[in-house]
Amino acid sequence: MADKGKKPGLETRRSVITKLAIGAGTLAGASAMPGFMRYSQAQTSEPIKIGFQVHRTGIGAAYGRWYDRTTAAAVARINDMGGIGGRPVEIIMEDDGTDPKRGAEVLEKFARQHKCDVAYGTLFSHVVIGSAPTAGELKLPYFVVSEGHHVASGGLNRYTLQPGITDVKSQVISMAPFVANNLGKKVTMIYPDFAFGHDHRDFFSAAIEKQGGQVIEKIAIPPSETSFTKYFPKIPRDTEVLYHVMVGPAVLTFVKEMGEFFGSNGPQIFGFIDSLEAVNINSPGLEFLEGSYFWEGNPRYAQKDQTSFDKAYRQAVGVDDTGASLSDPGDVSTYAHMFGCWETLNIIKQGMEACSYRDTRDRAALIEAVELITDIPASDDHPQGAKIFNGKTHQVFGHQYISKVENKRLDVVHTTSIEDGFYPDETDYTKQPL
Repeated sequence: MADKGKKPGLETRRSVITKLAIGAGTLAGASAMPGFMRYSQAQTSEPIKIGFQVHRTGIGAAYGRWYDRTTAAAVARINDMGGIGGRPVEIIMEDDGTDPKRGAEVLEKFARQHKCDVAYGTLFSHVVIGSAPTAGELKLPYFVVSEGHHVASGGLNRYTLQPGITDVKSQVISMAPFVANNLGKKVTMIYPDFAFGHDHRDFFSAAIEKQGGQVIEKIAIPPSETSFTKYFPKIPRDTEVLYHVMVGPAVLTFVKEMGEFFGSNGPQIFGFIDSLEAVNINSPGLEFLEGSYFWEGNPRYAQKDQTSFDKAYRQAVGVDDTGASLSDPGDVSTYAHMFGCWETLNIIKQGMEACSYRDTRDRAALIEAVELITDIPASDDHPQGAKIFNGKTHQVFGHQYISKVENKRLDVVHTTSIEDGFYPDETDYTKQPL
């Protein structure tokens, strides 16, 4: 975004909102009339098929399980409200193994075998990067819930969009002023050695320098690593802030070993919640996290100012006020990320209804309709908070949350503005042919 204070796509917002409002009013009126069945206003009762590329196995399995659960809840809600354009939604699920080669194969299966209308859902950046070319070749709209900067950077194609979750570049730009002003300016980074971690390394290094700080050491860790103690001696003695972001099944081991190494004498700790996703912060060995800080995409613990949207969303996905499963308090959700599934499915619905989507021949029209979306108000459809979508870069921008571990829970101490995460456009996908 070239102008930090200007919202993208302002010139088209009024016409888009008018069109969406008319469509919503028509559906509401039809469903209220006696004799109308739930899906009777549609020209066909054939379901909208959404291919769900899910990390059921591999290092993304913990996320995949909760992405699955959130997707099921969101689709149940959409269908209870009449579906998309009066048609039911059907999820076609395929495991990508958190593997880029398999991810591309899954997209081809969605398009050729299952005849899906769109593909959706994946998280890990290397899978998105490996799958997106196939989406472009097959002209299959691919809605990712990933956070990587690969979409907004222009490195993919017009058929790949990220409208339900913010990207790493926006997140770290928003976080850097808080880190520099409250925790310290000499930073050591620990991050996974693949695209997602490289985004953190590159964008936070630049962002902290703008705040007068410096990354004095960068420690990349293979995503398959299961023991981390050998990496900690590489942390310089003059480190003021230890910035960590880790992913995968060994995150609990990582934070425990970090605590064992530092004890009570370590630097200030600022982590991305990825290092603690699906992990109970009250687990033995994590006591050292008291007083440390985390970025959260969506606050795991219900806050004092909890919105009605967050309350309804928690109930729908089966999560309590601590972010754990209602059926099993020991089963902690990936709450900071999985909202992106809920919100992305509602964007797909909004786009399909705006372009009066009928079948796969309208895929290009769907892309164009989503590109026209700008303001996204906080609502039951978007419980994480208000957002702004940039149709040129196919990337959404939203609020970020910094939480502090206090009394064995995460309490939000700072919320960024949407504008805090703006940066100049690096591409314009709307100029690419469909």
